[in-house]
Amino acid sequence: MLAFEEQVVSDLVEDPNGGLVVLSSGFPLASLAAALLLQLHLHPPPGDAAGGGCLLVLSAPDPLKARIRRRLQARLQVHDVPPDLPAQQRASLYASGAALFLSPRALAADLLTSRLHPSHVRALLLLSAHRSSDTSSDAFIARLLRQRHLLPVYAFSDRPHAMVAGFSKAERAMKSLYIRRLHLWPRFHVLAAADLERAPPDVVDVRVPLTPAMRGIQAAVLAAMDACLKELRRTNKVDVEDLTLDKGLFKSFDEIVRRQLDPIWHTLGRKTKQLVADLRTLRKLLDYLVRYDAVTYLKYLDTLRVSEGVRSVWILADSSHKIFELAKRRVYQVVRADGIKVSTDNKGTPTKKRKVVHNSTDKGKENENEGSTADKHSIQKVNADVGIVLLEVLEEAPKWKVLRELLQEIAEEQMKGDHENAQDEDESGIVLVTCKDERTCFQLQECISKDPHKVMREEWEKYLLGKAELHGLQKKNKKKSEQPKGFGILDGEVQMGPNESAGPVSISKLETNALLAAASELRNITKEADVKDGSNVSCTRRELVKGKAKGKSKKTTEKRQGSNRKNRSNGGNDNNQVTAVEAKGQSSKTDEHADIDASKVSTDEDFMLASTSGGASNYSSDFRGLANGKPLPPVQFHALDSDQHILDVWKPSNIIVYHPDITFVREIEVYKAENPSRKLKVYFLFYEDSTEVQKFESSIRRENEAFESLIRQKSLMMIPVDQDGHCIGPTLANEPEPLLCQNSITRKAGGKRAPEKEMQVIVDMREFMSSLPNVLHQKGIRIVPVTLEVGDYVLSPLICVERKSIADLFQSFASGRLYNQVETMTRYYKIPVLLIEFSQDKSFSFQSASEIGDDVSPTNIISKLSLLVLHFPRLRIVWSRSLHATAEIFVSLKTNQDEPDEKKAIRVGVPSEDGIVEDDVRAENYNTSAIEFFRRLPGVTDSNYRAIMDGCNSLAELSLLPLEELAGLMGSQKGARTLKEFLDAKCPTML
Repeated sequence: MLAFEEQVVSDLVEDPNGGLVVLSSGFPLASLAAALLLQLHLHPPPGDAAGGGCLLVLSAPDPLKARIRRRLQARLQVHDVPPDLPAQQRASLYASGAALFLSPRALAADLLTSRLHPSHVRALLLLSAHRSSDTSSDAFIARLLRQRHLLPVYAFSDRPHAMVAGFSKAERAMKSLYIRRLHLWPRFHVLAAADLERAPPDVVDVRVPLTPAMRGIQAAVLAAMDACLKELRRTNKVDVEDLTLDKGLFKSFDEIVRRQLDPIWHTLGRKTKQLVADLRTLRKLLDYLVRYDAVTYLKYLDTLRVSEGVRSVWILADSSHKIFELAKRRVYQVVRADGIKVSTDNKGTPTKKRKVVHNSTDKGKENENEGSTADKHSIQKVNADVGIVLLEVLEEAPKWKVLRELLQEIAEEQMKGDHENAQDEDESGIVLVTCKDERTCFQLQECISKDPHKVMREEWEKYLLGKAELHGLQKKNKKKSEQPKGFGILDGEVQMGPNESAGPVSISKLETNALLAAASELRNITKEADVKDGSNVSCTRRELVKGKAKGKSKKTTEKRQGSNRKNRSNGGNDNNQVTAVEAKGQSSKTDEHADIDASKVSTDEDFMLASTSGGASNYSSDFRGLANGKPLPPVQFHALDSDQHILDVWKPSNIIVYHPDITFVREIEVYKAENPSRKLKVYFLFYEDSTEVQKFESSIRRENEAFESLIRQKSLMMIPVDQDGHCIGPTLANEPEPLLCQNSITRKAGGKRAPEKEMQVIVDMREFMSSLPNVLHQKGIRIVPVTLEVGDYVLSPLICVERKSIADLFQSFASGRLYNQVETMTRYYKIPVLLIEFSQDKSFSFQSASEIGDDVSPTNIISKLSLLVLHFPRLRIVWSRSLHATAEIFVSLKTNQDEPDEKKAIRVGVPSEDGIVEDDVRAENYNTSAIEFFRRLPGVTDSNYRAIMDGCNSLAELSLLPLEELAGLMGSQKGARTLKEFLDAKCPTML
């Protein structure tokens, strides 16, 4: 352990109330929790009378549990207690006095049923203090433990920005957890900075320039975000200070905006709601631009074009067209057969005509001639007899080339180090590459083991096949075409009608036809390769590459000649464009290069070792541009989203941070401080002048501002304590007495008020996942946790409540579960209640008044509720604005009602051994399906069905009754004749 970690543990143990520790993101939370558990196990607090109580750890995710166990090793065993563990086994673990990982739901039920007594608990550890509030499960458990027994509560949080969200978040969390002291440990703390800077790692900052297309997309997305933010400011619904472009780069920006708009969400217009969704989409576009390859990014934009449609605000802006156009240009370009580039402007009425200047040195630049009409048909519309060529660009990510160069450099340094002096035993030689997600890890692994252009080629083939498959689905839904068989887009040729030869055809249609033709040829080549060799998978892939090269030479159509050129784009792929004429002259050379590439790929696949979850993966591949390809060092890839701490496991010598993340940077610092003698070199890959750099710097600045705010709050914080210095926590002592209690004093002149009877509510065990039992307990109501078959809450022998949140209400209506639940409540209780509970920070409305229609609609939630009430007239619906309002409603409903019986509530709805259900209000202890069928027979009404049921025991007996006896039971000769004729009627046959 580092010196500042020991100081954190010693500060915590000093206070008998415990404490709240807020750490900088990436600091060793698992190490601190393990050290504190070991300290409490070996040296119990002085006030611990039990001396052998258990240590409870709440809300620990699985990766954090594994790290804590790894830190403890064999010195202390921590047991995992799942929620579905039987109660007897949980009780035995409590009695053993061990350290336990628990879920709040099971622990709350065990404390309420006295299965675990608070005096048998030594300490409580909470590892997600930023989620604690007055109504959270952590606060509920802390209150249950501190009511009868004084024990320390230790809370940790490594999300400082979450501790300053809202009004006095840290102070309210401390009061709810009965904690007095707040310990702040930012990165700039004197002790932490001294430990981390004593032996820092060697850091190399590598800035990679963006390609012109990526820079243009980034500028267009930022312009669209700025426009959306300006529109949102005009609504005057959100605090202007929060609407900055810097804050819009983080996920928390969505939470900030929704937290302000949720209470008035039902009053907002459609445009304002769409602006909030558009900001989320644009932030993803910025993030994916530096994470995904060009083909995947274009595929994502295609899905956005379909899903967003005309609803979106940003997609109709001028900058959005630039995003789509540049994303296409990174993958392919549309070129005429005579070498003139075609603009793929998809706007309805183009205002600018663009023409390529081929004599210019920079072929990517365009001259905009607004008034020019001479080349109208050659630019925006093309004559159908002129061929269209799809020119593949397949721009590679600039970081790919830099990553391979860094690996080559590291391999050379390791070879020099081996020659000069023997490598240390501690040096593993592993190079760790960290990425944001697993998808990027797999793609980088293929880029290192194969040719990067081959990886792009595979993504491009998937894109084309996906386009063809989508087009095939669309054709199935339409009417069958009148084209003769053998022609069509998927056959690689477009048949033109007699009137279409001279007329102009839209660029988007020609572009789609070219894409589908390329997909058709690719599909044919794949089929040929599969027929040639289907025995070995690797052989099939080699033949696929060779088949492409040989198949292309046979094709003479101008549409596919441009695709034979494979551009090695390392950053400026817009300068590597070739015309179709140049592609013709180089087709034979391309075929030779394709054969060479196929042989190289086959040798690479033979020597490549696939990455596994175990040790390091060793890659040996040829890097294009280097003579006699050089071997690469052992490489391991790590996804930051997996939340696995792997530095202590792999012990790398070099780390390449492909996607910079502040949390992982701190983990590297702590790892190097714990191992000062180990050599470590860290490479940071940043896109220069990109939002990636801006986001990383903003995250550091935001964390520092959060700690500065917490330091100011700590100096002004007021935590209530009692005479002994113990934290009081939230209490109801200052709340006014209920009106009924005040009136009872004035009615009796000088009389003594009778002691109030303790209220109790029977709660289903599944309801402990919500916060309502916690709020009811705050109101002084005794909670009895049991497993109920009918309802969620039993308030009295007559009242049963089924609680539904808004999301659960919609799901229950969709699945039909709510109908069955209300039916069972109506059968067993006289007053069934459906409680619809809204969230306190959201609008108290399903929909705005303008959205409520006059007619009954099967998709409308109001119509569904109306039909439910009509079908069950005794059902009562209660609308609650928040959790606290629900508690007040429960108290008022229990007025003048008897307390519920726990044993009876458990037996409701559960049949006995004889199949008889007790306490059935409707007394229908027989076949309900037969009754529903019987009541639908002709002649049977609500007034006579009970008399008929008393006169016969089954439907079979009813069918044998004579007409006179049936008329006596039904009280009507006409009704008896109608029923008898129906029962005696012959069934129709097919003969």
